[in-house]
Amino acid sequence: MDKIILISGNSKYTITLDPSVWIFDDRRIDLTTYFSQEKEDKDPLEEYTKAVSKHWDREIMEGAVYPPTLKTEKKYEKIKMLTGTFGIPLRPFLQNAEPNPDAKMVVVETSEGEIEFPLEEAFEFILKFSEDGKPLTSDGPVHLYYGDGSNQHNPIKNVKQFNIK
Repeated sequence: MDKIILISGNSKYTITLDPSVWIFDDRRIDLTTYFSQEKEDKDPLEEYTKAVSKHWDREIMEGAVYPPTLKTEKKYEKIKMLTGTFGIPLRPFLQNAEPNPDAKMVVVETSEGEIEFPLEEAFEFILKFSEDGKPLTSDGPVHLYYGDGSNQHNPIKNVKQFNIK
């Protein structure tokens, strides 16, 4: 139970988070570059259109076969997963909990105490769940980073629960 995190409180649903499975989640982000890159709003439809166009162009140029370059890309992704430092945005989980209209704050409960944040700020949080390909066992299961990365060198550790108020 130490590795399970709850989102509960003034919301329609209680959400149970298991950081050990996030390594397979497509929403994971590489924290070694995330805070140093330029932030840009991405339109999911536009991203999908670009991916389909790239695939279509590849089929036209190389034919509808399994090109050898895809094998090397898969191998690189596997190595990256086994050695990378990853996080995941808290936003989709908070959205799934559906905070009630009168909810204004999120209390982050850690083993050291509680820290209160405005709900809008909590939507921007990043949860680090992996360091060099290993789960955060000693001071985890997650580390909490602010959306702007201002606490990048001193994240909130030992997060146990998020309580919406």
